[in-house]
Amino acid sequence: MINNETQKTSFFTLRREGLVCLFLVITVLAVYWQVGSHEFVNYDDEDYITENQHVQAGLTLKSIAWAFTSTHASNWHPLTWLSHMLDCEIYGLNPGGHHFTSVFFHILNSILLFLVFKKMTGAFWKSAFVAALFAIHPLHVESVAWASERKDVLSTFFWMLTMGAYILYVKYPDTKKYLLTVLLFALGLMAKPMLITLPFVLLLLDCWPLGRFNYQWSLAYALVREKIPLFVLAAASGIVTFFVQQSGGAVRSLDVLPLFVRISNALVSYISYIVKMIMPHNLAVLYPHPGMPPVWQVAGACLLLAFISFIAAKTFKRSPYFTVGWLWYLGTLVPVIGLVQVGSQSMADRYTYIPLTGIFIIIAWGVSDLAARWRYRYKKEGLAAGSAIILSILMVTTWFQVGCWTNSITLFSHAINVTENNSVAHNNLGNALKDHGKLSEAIKHYTEALRIKPNHANAHNNLGNALADQGMISEAIKHYTEALRIKPNHAKAHNNLGNALADKGELSEAIKHYTEALRIKPDYADAYYNLGNALVNKGKLTEAIRKYTEALRIKPNHAKAYYNLGNALVNKGMISEAIRNYNEALRIKPDFTEARSNIKKVSAFLKEIDEAVKRLQKLLEVNPEDPELHYNLGTLYYKKGEFDKAIFQYEKSLSIQPDNPATYYNLACMYSVQNRVEKSIDFLKRAIEKGYDNWDNIKNDRDLENVRTSLYYKELVKSQ
Repeated sequence: MINNETQKTSFFTLRREGLVCLFLVITVLAVYWQVGSHEFVNYDDEDYITENQHVQAGLTLKSIAWAFTSTHASNWHPLTWLSHMLDCEIYGLNPGGHHFTSVFFHILNSILLFLVFKKMTGAFWKSAFVAALFAIHPLHVESVAWASERKDVLSTFFWMLTMGAYILYVKYPDTKKYLLTVLLFALGLMAKPMLITLPFVLLLLDCWPLGRFNYQWSLAYALVREKIPLFVLAAASGIVTFFVQQSGGAVRSLDVLPLFVRISNALVSYISYIVKMIMPHNLAVLYPHPGMPPVWQVAGACLLLAFISFIAAKTFKRSPYFTVGWLWYLGTLVPVIGLVQVGSQSMADRYTYIPLTGIFIIIAWGVSDLAARWRYRYKKEGLAAGSAIILSILMVTTWFQVGCWTNSITLFSHAINVTENNSVAHNNLGNALKDHGKLSEAIKHYTEALRIKPNHANAHNNLGNALADQGMISEAIKHYTEALRIKPNHAKAHNNLGNALADKGELSEAIKHYTEALRIKPDYADAYYNLGNALVNKGKLTEAIRKYTEALRIKPNHAKAYYNLGNALVNKGMISEAIRNYNEALRIKPDFTEARSNIKKVSAFLKEIDEAVKRLQKLLEVNPEDPELHYNLGTLYYKKGEFDKAIFQYEKSLSIQPDNPATYYNLACMYSVQNRVEKSIDFLKRAIEKGYDNWDNIKNDRDLENVRTSLYYKELVKSQ
């Protein structure tokens, strides 16, 4: 009978838990389903996905190695990179798939939060309410709807798993469970270093609800000692993150933002986050840093924080959840509260993804405690109705907030509407409008960004791009130059200035800027491509071919690079190779009419050469010792790009007619094309010795470009 009752109770509990989990799934999908039609945005998504060739390559040995060794985007978070790579493997660049992966992790995090707190506290409905607030609060939209913030939802997934493993270890201690806890924590750090505060949170959980602390210092020491491996991992992750972000230029110096300003902003932000949690309005992707907040705000924040902290300390024995929740909130925000300033924001909604759980704990348990003192007959029904109203309001608010993330235009238009002097939002909205061909509107927003922040290097660069697109090259050059004055290592500004100078015919100066862009950013495919174009115009086809090839190594789907490489190969006589590149350009861009047209022209030319080759071969069967036939056949192979066959025929012609200077000259060109410079120089000398005197051809022939740097060539040209 007892076993039967136990089974019924267990079944009922599982059923209730299942219903709560189903409720969390349905509510999250209800507010986030719309992300399936959302686009990527032009804020960090380029670095993480849309312009990251390593991520787009999917899960390959090379990309996996990059994920573990790269500090791209001023972070070391290999698991985050791997998750983006897996998405590209599955969805390609379909943004809906990437967004749904983040929603999936958010659902898992909500369910795990419920199950973990239910396991720790035994408080079913309170745990469910905490998880529901976590699942649908508008402040969490940024972490879920922004593809680049995968690191938030992924790292929190490991945070929840670490807490779950820790509970198992506490209830049933053994080495395996402890090592599992350490492993999950390490994986979380490899998704985002925000988890460095988790060991401190585990100490809080030891106090409540796990009840492992009984006010004895020896026991407190034992609990801290138990977590030393976790503290070591946290410290290592923090140190690595600081140096990576500092080397990437993400950390702002104390000269820009003094420590006193940072502390003041941190104090105000602690209160601002709570205000936005209670009244989630005017939420934006970026809140510009105001510098020093008003004194009254700083003083008010200090008093309020001190008062709440005093209450938390005073009520620790009677209401430990309040103390734990408050310290959870304060402590987990420390890494991102702005004492180490990363970026230009004063605060960010995404930073609350984990910390607000502490406030949710206070709300769930605090309201329940207050309700226990009521003498109201229907207090359970009242609590249920109140919870339903609050969650319904949050769902509606969150649904609208998710809609702001539809695309870059909606996102930054909203940010401009709800914040003041937001230069980043104006700049990024300008980029979005420019991408939609609305240049005049884009220029207005770039200009506004520069009015707000005159030393905004990116805005100068982007305004230069818009002006260049309108044909105002001289004006564009001024803004590129200003961007480089502000930020000398701005690779994109160097590349764009190179383009503007190339448009004005200043190729040598353009090449200098392309080269500088590549020094700053060695994997800059567009700079390689543009440098290739400039080299073609300088007549340096062999160098240009190398640059196009490098651009395609970095960015394999660069259709224009394939097309221009094909053109350069045609000019080098490498017809078959050129056709292969034109076909590749068409594969990537089926409507590439120029590539299709060139294939027809070059194929027709190749067909004519093949027919001519056949005719000469038949003539050689009759006159095998005719040097002119061998010479002409060598020239045809030369035009086809079949250099070894061309060399064979030229040498055969020389064996019959050893005094023909044109044959020596053509062999010099052949060997130069093959980068066999010494042999090319030798045959050029012999051509001149035999009487070759077409000096204009020698000076301008593109096939001799590999010889042009030789001392012999320079002396030869000087003598003429």
